[in-house]
Amino acid sequence: MTTHDPNDGDIDVVVEKVDTVASGVKALVLRPVTGTCLPAWTPGAHIDVLLPSGAVRQYSLCGDPSDSDVWRIGVLREPVGKGRGGSEYIHTSVEAGTKLRVGAPRNNFAFVESDRYVFVAGGIGITPILPMIALSHARGADWHLAYGGRTVDSMAFRDELTCYGDRVEFFSEDTVGPIDLDRVLGEPRGDTAVYCCGPSGLLDAVERRFESWPAGALHTERFVPAAPPAASGDTAFEVVLAKQNRSFTVPADRSILHTLESNGVDVLSSCQQGMCGRCEQTVLEGVPDHRDEILTPEEQAAGEYILICVSRCRGERLVLDL
Repeated sequence: MTTHDPNDGDIDVVVEKVDTVASGVKALVLRPVTGTCLPAWTPGAHIDVLLPSGAVRQYSLCGDPSDSDVWRIGVLREPVGKGRGGSEYIHTSVEAGTKLRVGAPRNNFAFVESDRYVFVAGGIGITPILPMIALSHARGADWHLAYGGRTVDSMAFRDELTCYGDRVEFFSEDTVGPIDLDRVLGEPRGDTAVYCCGPSGLLDAVERRFESWPAGALHTERFVPAAPPAASGDTAFEVVLAKQNRSFTVPADRSILHTLESNGVDVLSSCQQGMCGRCEQTVLEGVPDHRDEILTPEEQAAGEYILICVSRCRGERLVLDL
C-alpha cells in the first residue's frame, strides 16, 4: 500500500556530513535543526528536498529506519543538460552545515513481508534497496541482490554491501556486462517478492519477464516516468472540490493540478510527473483515469485516490475531498 498522507509538514534539517560514495554520487546525512526526533519511516520511503530555487527533488532514504536522529540520502550528479539542476546544486553548493528544508517521508515502494526476496538495482536505484536488504537480513529471510552499474567506480555503497558475501552479485558493464536477468530472476515462484529500482531500460526488461509470475510479485520504482499515453483523445471534464464547494472545468490540454493552481487553489505538488505522491487526493465521486507511476494496479482499480498532476477523469465529473 502507498502512504496516503501528502499533507505532512516540511522539516528544517542541517547537513551533518557529506561523503563521496561513488564516482558522481554523494551521500548526505541530515539532522533536524531543532534537535528533535525525525519522523519514522520504512524501507522504500523517499523525501522531498526543497531547493533554494524553489525546485523540489525526491531522494530515497537509504540509512537505518531505527535511527530517528538522522536521515541519509544518496544523490547522483546528473550531467548538465540532462537532469533538472537539483543534483548539480547539491553536488556543488551543499556541504556540512548547509541548511535544507525537506518533506516528511512518503512510501510508494513499500516493503512487504515474504519468505524470499530478489532485489535488482541499477545505478542509484540501489538507494531504496539498501534498508530493505538490511531488514531482510535481520529477519533471516532468503534473499539475493543483483546490482548493476556502468563501471565499478560508479556503483554507490559497494563497500557496505560486501559484508553480505555471496548474497550480493555485482554486474559492472565494463567488466562482466549487464545483469543476467534470466538467471537472477529464475522461474516464477509464489513465495518470492521481487524489488527492482533503476533506469527505465532495466525496469522495462524486468517487467517483460513477469507475465507468467503471480500477480503482485514484482515491485518497482522508477526515477523517470514511463512514456505517457497519447493525449490526442483527452477531453474536458469538471472537477469539484467538495470541501470548498467550488468546481472548475479541466481543459483537454491541461492537468487538474494546473487548472486548480491557475484558479488560485493552493495544492501541494512536487514532481508533476505522477511519481512522488505529494499531490495525491481522495476521490469522492467519479472514475479516475490513472496515469501515475506509484499507485498499485489494485489501488488504481479501487479508484479511491488520484495523482492530480497527471491523471484525469474517465467521465464528465470528478469530485475530490479537497
